Amino acid sequence: MDVLQLLEELEDLIESGSTIPFVSKVMVDQGELLEIIKEIRIHLPDEMKQALWIKEERQRILTEAQQEGEQTIQEARKHAESLVEQDEIVRVARQKAEEIILQAQQGAKEMKLSAREYTDDLLAETSETLREMLHTIEENRKELKQMSRQNS
Repeated sequence: MDVLQLLEELEDLIESGSTIPFVSKVMVDQGELLEIIKEIRIHLPDEMKQALWIKEERQRILTEAQQEGEQTIQEARKHAESLVEQDEIVRVARQKAEEIILQAQQGAKEMKLSAREYTDDLLAETSETLREMLHTIEENRKELKQMSRQNS
């Protein structure tokens, strides 16, 4: 029998008791009343233990749920930070790639200019050498003509 049933019995006992006229009092069997109260006392500790266990279990479940919620939030933050880091890594990589491309383009431009300067210098030297050779040939030709005139 549980406490609620015992309380109902107590209520029935009071309602079925003899009423005293002109006052709102009821006569009940003291022994029966004390027996029901004794039964309530016997059952009450078990139900109180049960209620206390339910309260503690509820608190444990709430604490677990809160911890899981905090852990989920931390994992979400870490994931978001990871995505931000990856995004930052991609941004830095693109920036480095752009810098490398610019340096390569600048290097290629400098190489072209250097090659043109080298080619111009080489052509100028070749041209000068050819002029000198023509001049030498011309002088040798003149000398040969003179020698040929002198021998004739």
